[in-house]
Amino acid sequence: MTDAQPPVPPVPTPEGTTPPPATPAAEPAYPAYGQTPTPGYYAPPTNTLAIIALILGFLVPIGGIICGHIALNQIKRTGEGGRGLALAGLIIGYVFTAIAVLYIIGLIIFFAWMGTMGAYSSYPY
Repeated sequence: MTDAQPPVPPVPTPEGTTPPPATPAAEPAYPAYGQTPTPGYYAPPTNTLAIIALILGFLVPIGGIICGHIALNQIKRTGEGGRGLALAGLIIGYVFTAIAVLYIIGLIIFFAWMGTMGAYSSYPY
């Protein structure tokens, strides 16, 4: 067991004043039952268009792209939350649109190729 040491007196500052004594770290005080809590930090509200952009990015990709761009502009102007949701809606919308465009181009090429196959057929019509 160690011996208790006497408290060290505060060291005066160059101006000759002594700083106030340090207080031990207190546990967070919770309000008693029925009292309202003290106001603290609250996150900014999430932009509604950012949420819509994410949903439309899957369902209607063009709508997700449009809403995502509008939401990013509003978030930059107002400081609302939801930048990640808007970006996700944009990215998903662009990816799904690119997949749809490639699919349509593939169908056009396929049907054009199938149409040319009949011209070289040896079957009599």
